[in-house]
Order: sequence, then C-alpha cells, then structure tokens
Amino acid sequence: MTAEVSEFHYGLITPIAAYLMAFLGAVLALRCTTRSIGRGRGQKKLGWLALGAVSLGCGIWTMHFIAMIGFSVDGGLVSYDSGRTLLSLFVCIAVVAVGVFLVGYRGSGPVTLGTAGVLTGLGVAAMHYLGMTAVNTGGDVHYDTTVVVLSVVIAVVAATAALWAAVSISAVWATIGAALVMGAAVSTMHYTGMAAVSVHVAQMQSGGQSSTSLLSFLLVMLAGPVAALILAGAIVMFDPEVVGGQRDWHPAERQEAVAGRRFTA
Repeated sequence: MTAEVSEFHYGLITPIAAYLMAFLGAVLALRCTTRSIGRGRGQKKLGWLALGAVSLGCGIWTMHFIAMIGFSVDGGLVSYDSGRTLLSLFVCIAVVAVGVFLVGYRGSGPVTLGTAGVLTGLGVAAMHYLGMTAVNTGGDVHYDTTVVVLSVVIAVVAATAALWAAVSISAVWATIGAALVMGAAVSTMHYTGMAAVSVHVAQMQSGGQSSTSLLSFLLVMLAGPVAALILAGAIVMFDPEVVGGQRDWHPAERQEAVAGRRFTA
C-alpha cells in the first residue's frame, strides 16, 4: 500500500530554517568569491575560492538535511545510513568546488559558465538523490520521473545563476539579494525533488516515526557543516574587504582583473 508522506512534520520550522542555511551558505560563498577576484593565481585566491566552495556546499547540504528533519512516512520508521549521508556531503562540496574554481579562474564566459553550471547542478542533484538513498523508510521508495527531471533542471539553472553571481556581483546589498534568490532556488529544487517521492509499504508499523532518535541523528550529522559555516562567517565578518566590497589591489592584480573582465565580455 502507498503510505502518506509529509515534508512538514514540524510545520514551517524546518523549511524556514533550511532556507536560512541555504541563504547563509550562498551569501558567504558570494562574498568569498568576490574577495578572490584580482588576487592572481596564488594562495590567497585559492584560499578564498576554497572557502567559498565549502560555504556554498555546506549551505546546500545543510539545507537539504534540515528540510529532511520534517520528512515523515505515516506508519513507517524513518532512519538513515550514516555512511551515505556523509558521502553526500563530500559529493556536494566537491562538485560545488569544481564550478567555483572554473569560474574563479576562467571567468564567466558563456562556455565556462555553462559547463560549470551544468556540472555543478548535476552534482547538487546527485547529492540530493544520493542523500535520499541513505533514507530507510521501511518500504519501497519510488520516484516520478518527470518531477525528478524538473528538479534536475532547477538545480542546473540555480547553479548557473549562483556561479554567474559569484563573479559578477560585488556590492553588498546586491550580494544579499542574489543570495536570497539562490536560497529560494535551492529550496525549490529540494522540495520539487521530494514531491517526486512516494513510499509503498507492505504493512503499516505501529508507533510511526521515531522523532527523537531521528532528530538526534540528523543534528549530529549537521554539527560539522554548521560549524564550518559559522567559521566561514567569522572569517568573512573580520575581513573588511569582503564586508564592504572594497578591494585594495596591487597594480598587477588590478590589471589582471581588468584583463579577466575583457576576456569574459
């Protein structure tokens, strides 16, 4: 029989908290990428791009699993495979890093941006569905193919827009606006993907979802990525160039930045 599935076991708390984490990861990634522009190809550029990739990857992954706290199956006991859950985190950070480094070093030309956007979007979708394989519902999980494809398209579009914004927007308020949109896009991708899910169980189990143990597990899994976001936030907050959008470049760095913009035009 088909069990009733809900994404809002705790009401609006989980989608709002998930969105805020996606927004936080996006705004930190945008500011870090802005800081890397004009920094040549040295360690400073590498460090800022890496921090941006980790921030965006952790923000997306954290959004996904905070939202999953609200996932419940009527008559089913939801549990998670910790190995696959952690693997989905590493996949998310890795694919986001590919996109961030591509646009960070090669600019936002159409070919580079398109390639980076597709790779990153597919990677984010892979993270989502890999994370879903870690979920044990006590039944068989099925997906609506059309809705799955739609979620992947949303992921690619969102990733492309995020990468474009990362190298094209520098003003603080513009960055915040872009991050608000990116957070909404990531959340939309997640809930679209979850709309494709149906669960078929052979027999309803009494007691339903074990909320306490499930919540405890997910909070433990979330501790590391949330700590990484807090650390990234502290680094950004104490760097005046990131916060204020001001760049005190050396002449050679300024010349390279100008040349890079001409290249991508």
